[in-house]
Amino acid sequence: MLLLLLSYLGGALTIVSPCILPVLPFVFARSSEPFRRSGLPLLAGMALTFAAVATLAAVGGGWVVQANQYGRWLAMALMAFFGVTLLLPRLAEKLTAPLVALGSRLSNAAQQPTADGKQGSISASFLLGIATGLLWAPCAGPILGLVLTGAALNGASVGTTFLLLAYAAGAATSLAVALLIGGKVFTAMKRSLGAGEWIRRGLGLAMLAGVAAIALGLDTGLLTKVSNNSTTSLEQSLLDKFKPKPAAAPAMAASNAMMAAASHTTALPSEGPLPPLDGAVQWLNSPPLTAASLKGKVVLVDFWTYSCINCLRSLPYVKAWAAKYHDQGLVVIGVHAPEFAFERDIGNVRKAVKDLGINYPVAIDNDYSIWRAFSNEYWPAHYFIDAKGQIRGHHFGEGEYAESEKIIQQLLAEAGNKNVAGGVVSGMPDATGVEQASNGADVGSPETYLGTDRASNFASPGGEKKDRTQRYTAPAQLVLNQWALEGSWHASGENVALTQAPGRIVYRFHARDVHLVLGPGKDGKPVRFKVTLDGVAPKTNHGSDIDADGSGTVTGQRLYQLLRLDGPVMDHTFSIEFLDPGVQAYAFTFG
Repeated sequence: MLLLLLSYLGGALTIVSPCILPVLPFVFARSSEPFRRSGLPLLAGMALTFAAVATLAAVGGGWVVQANQYGRWLAMALMAFFGVTLLLPRLAEKLTAPLVALGSRLSNAAQQPTADGKQGSISASFLLGIATGLLWAPCAGPILGLVLTGAALNGASVGTTFLLLAYAAGAATSLAVALLIGGKVFTAMKRSLGAGEWIRRGLGLAMLAGVAAIALGLDTGLLTKVSNNSTTSLEQSLLDKFKPKPAAAPAMAASNAMMAAASHTTALPSEGPLPPLDGAVQWLNSPPLTAASLKGKVVLVDFWTYSCINCLRSLPYVKAWAAKYHDQGLVVIGVHAPEFAFERDIGNVRKAVKDLGINYPVAIDNDYSIWRAFSNEYWPAHYFIDAKGQIRGHHFGEGEYAESEKIIQQLLAEAGNKNVAGGVVSGMPDATGVEQASNGADVGSPETYLGTDRASNFASPGGEKKDRTQRYTAPAQLVLNQWALEGSWHASGENVALTQAPGRIVYRFHARDVHLVLGPGKDGKPVRFKVTLDGVAPKTNHGSDIDADGSGTVTGQRLYQLLRLDGPVMDHTFSIEFLDPGVQAYAFTFG
């Protein structure tokens, strides 16, 4: 529903963009006619045609593009003919009497009474709208781009068509307002100045100019560029406020392209230049860095966020590489792209950077500007850039650390360093707590979000209720990977918050490690809790954030390690009871 609203607002914003100008003459040509019988059918035809063509263009392939081009040329011919009839009706009538008659009927049908005495032809206006819809090329701003990208990735769907319809309806709404206001202005001009014929000719000339602009590509070229600072920024601000969060990376999302390069160390193909780094809202441990200032250096860009368990487990290797190769020309840049709202707090990020012992530059990418510049989709993601500023490899997710380090070594050697340190970092014996490697082979439970936007496998009777405070109960038995709430909780899209103590979360899992992203309430007061494993204190199975008796305290917004089993991995029931209200719980991760 939110994406439908954004699509509608994105379409409405096209009215303030110059890229809509070629369409306006065709719309205002109907301004003096009854809106319900002329303007409304025209706009409906435009919206339906645009949605249909855009849907086909997004999912259909090259043949649709060609068909659309043919349709555009046919429509331009039709519009040019209407423009001539408006500009020089007498000359057009003499030169092509039959075509002029047909064109006049379509162009002026709304001006002539129908058989029932009403003015305006709905069908003629609708046909005119269909032709105009084929010509319409609105600016492909971030919102329309999001819709079309989703369609291209996910294939044809009813949802895609509805989103495109919403976008077209937004633009049609803006045009309708302009048409209604424009109609009153034109009517007043006709009464006071007697300039009806000149207005008609002016509209005809404007229609021909619009057809010429579209034929020359100005509607999608020059005009789109002119509009970049208007609608694009407005649409982007809407996306920045409401946009869906990027999806987290699978634990082992290794890039096949990088792995092929790593196995043939003499051939690391270029994947394009290092994108700009100027979208960060702030830099830690360094002044702002730019692609130009990094020329001559080998660069490792690490996309991470501080509550992501996959990022935290790869972090010891990134820190080790930064220390090992710093004096040999390697620059490591951590790009912190937040997943949860609390990770946008610069104070929280600064504290995490200090607590985790990160001393290399960190760009805080709260607006996902650098994320989008790299077309990135994963946490963690490592990009390897050579001394000439070219991306030469990448790796997504945990693992394959030796192959990644070999790429660093090769790029340093290519840059002219004759004393590149040998060997590879392995084992990471100094890694503790959440930074310790996963027991990946035995993990049978997925990352599980507790907020309603991405929740799954919720087992409390009645289901989760978004934006409502409700008392929940937990079933006596859970099947593997089910979870439940007990007590009074308020569920939002991103988390669940305990409104009254005590309250409990239970989860049936299969893994060695259990982590939970937690934060105190809005007042910031610490929240005490107690963890049990299969109904008893965890003892030697406790994680780094609790004691052997299961007690712990939520003092900040971060990922907490609650269990680390020291025996065989099997199915267990985890329970955490909060003794104080206000706690916010976001997501389980396992290792």
